[in-house]
Amino acid sequence: MDIQKLISLCKHTENKIFIQTHNFPDADAIASAYALGEIFSHFNIPALFCCRGKIDRLSTAKLADLLEMTLYQDEDLEPIMNEKDYIICVDSQKHAGNMVDFIGNEVACIDHHPTFVEIEYKWSQVEIVGACSTLLAEHFKALGIAPSEKCATALLYGIKMDTMNFTRGVTQRDIAAFSFLFDLVNNEELTKLEHTNLVSKDLFAYTSSIENIHLYEDIGFSKIQFSCPDGLIASLSDFILSLEEVNISIVYCLRDNGIKFSVRSLHPSVNAGKLTNSALKDIGSGGGHFAMAGGFIPTENIGALSPYLDNSIENLFISAIRKMM
Repeated sequence: MDIQKLISLCKHTENKIFIQTHNFPDADAIASAYALGEIFSHFNIPALFCCRGKIDRLSTAKLADLLEMTLYQDEDLEPIMNEKDYIICVDSQKHAGNMVDFIGNEVACIDHHPTFVEIEYKWSQVEIVGACSTLLAEHFKALGIAPSEKCATALLYGIKMDTMNFTRGVTQRDIAAFSFLFDLVNNEELTKLEHTNLVSKDLFAYTSSIENIHLYEDIGFSKIQFSCPDGLIASLSDFILSLEEVNISIVYCLRDNGIKFSVRSLHPSVNAGKLTNSALKDIGSGGGHFAMAGGFIPTENIGALSPYLDNSIENLFISAIRKMM
C-alpha cells in the first residue's frame, strides 16, 4: 500500500488533519496513531489526535505518558473541528461500532480488522494482520525512515499486546515488523510497559466476572455487574477463555449508554467478529477478528430484549453460533 498517496492527500489541503482512534483506545491504537503522526511530522504535516473515551487501562496510560501524547475528546473538538477537516481513522473504521462519528470528514483509514460496513475513503488500507502497529512499521520501512526510539517502542508494544505476545492472530508480517523494530526500541521502557498493568480496583471486575460465569456447553458467558472500561472487559474475556471448558467467551457489562461486549473464540468454526456482528445486527453493532471481537447495544435498543436480559443475550449468541456450525 502506497502511503505516499495519503501523505500527498494531507499535504495538499488547507483543512486541519485529525488522527482518530477507536473509542477508549488500547495500546495498538495509541501506538499506530502516534506513528502516523510521526510520519506526517517528517513531511511537515501537522496533525492532532482524537477519540471518544479517556484512556482507561494502566498499560495504555503508561504508553500515552511515554509518548507525551494529547488525545482530544468530544468537548475539546467542538471549537476546533469543522465538517471540512480531514479525519484519518486508525485501528478502526467508520461505522465499525467502536468509533464515534465526529463532525469532520473521514477521508482515510488504516486498519487491520475486517470490514463490516463498506465506506468509500479517498485513501484506505484495510489488511488483516495481527496488529495495526505492524502496518505502520511497514510504512516506516517502505519510506526509508527510522521511527524514533519512543515510536519504535510503542509500535513493538502494540504488536505484542494485540497478538497476546504472538499467540493470537499473528502473521508473518507481524514477525517481520517485530524484527524491523527490535533494535530500535528502548528495552527499559518496554519492560516498564509490560509489567504492573493492573490496579487494585480491577480485581473487583475480576471478582464480578467470576461470580457471574454461566457455562453453556463450551460457551462461557459472564456479566460484570458495574460499568467497566473496554480494555478491562477485553482482558476479562481472555480470562474466561483461559478456562479449560471454554472455547467461546462472551463478557458484557451495562453502562449508562448501553451494553458493551467483548467476545473471544478458539472454536475452529466460530469467527468471533462474524458471530458478534450476526448476534447484535438487529439491535446494535459488532465486529472484529476471527479470534476476538467487540460489540455494543445502545440504551434505546435494550427494550427490544426480553425482561430477562441475561437469558435474552445468551439466546442471541447461542442462536448465532448454531447458525455458524
